[in-house]
Amino acid sequence: MSDRNTLIRSFVDSTDWAKATLDPLAGDASNRRYLRITHPVTNGTAVLMDAPPDRGEDVRPFIRITEYLIGIGLSAPRILAQDTQAGFLLLEDLGDDLFAAVIPQRPELENRLYPTATDLLVALHAETPPENLQTYDPPLMADLAALAFDWYLPATAAPDPDARSRFHTAMLEALQCHAADCSVLIQRDYHAQNLLWLPDREGVARVGLLDFQDAMLGHPAYDLVSLLQDARRDVSPEIESAMIDRYIKATQSQPECFRAAYAVLGAQRNLRILGVFTRLCVRDGKAHYVDLIPRVWGLLQRDLAHPALSNVAAILSTVLPQPRPTILQKVKAQCATSPKP
Repeated sequence: MSDRNTLIRSFVDSTDWAKATLDPLAGDASNRRYLRITHPVTNGTAVLMDAPPDRGEDVRPFIRITEYLIGIGLSAPRILAQDTQAGFLLLEDLGDDLFAAVIPQRPELENRLYPTATDLLVALHAETPPENLQTYDPPLMADLAALAFDWYLPATAAPDPDARSRFHTAMLEALQCHAADCSVLIQRDYHAQNLLWLPDREGVARVGLLDFQDAMLGHPAYDLVSLLQDARRDVSPEIESAMIDRYIKATQSQPECFRAAYAVLGAQRNLRILGVFTRLCVRDGKAHYVDLIPRVWGLLQRDLAHPALSNVAAILSTVLPQPRPTILQKVKAQCATSPKP
């Protein structure tokens, strides 16, 4: 048994779940992993988050945001036990009914799940966010959008430092003009793979929340973009349009301004993801993320069609290559070839 597994066993046995069995659950793109534990007497289940501090993980932000979300009536998993120094959390098990799993099995639920998830954002954005959150502001967003130039472009074509600089300037201007409002808590990965359907609960509490530890202060449209421009599954243009309208009506937002912000934030997010997915392959050896790039590219093109992004679109159209099969194969051929810092 590895040292980490020994520590896990010791942590679990120090709680009310002593001698519980442990089974792996799906991980994510970070260094965290998850285990489902089963109580030896009651057969009840909980989830253990293993977030190794020596690999850059810190459970304290998760604890803080969890307590905030539960405090305003949302369904984040309750914390049953914790060891912040070792990087272990024992969490309420909210089940396996991820939106991404439920919708293929019961397609008729899609028209309930997305409105409820949109209404949750309306409710969340009506609350005062917790203090001392970092801000996801235009300069930071422009820097992160440039990951497409730092990873995707070098993996697919000759780098162009001048184009990166021109892009950064144009992206920053678009963000400052249309998406400078940083007034609400954004979870940043609010999408079907991190949302659970809890039909036995009421109202927006029917949406279970996962993977929100990187929450920041940001624009009200950001998590709506995450939900509706999902890198991992197709959301129909009809649902996307209806949910944007639903949010605008519920919050009495100015429609043209909100839609411009939505497009600009969508472009920012999709460019960042383009860079991150390439990095996950080239640096981290996770080649399967390359298969998601065509969807991200398609979403990006839809965003770039908005007039608010005309300058950005003009630059990108001459620099970033379309992810055709030969381009994607070229990226996969470089899997795990870039040394980690």
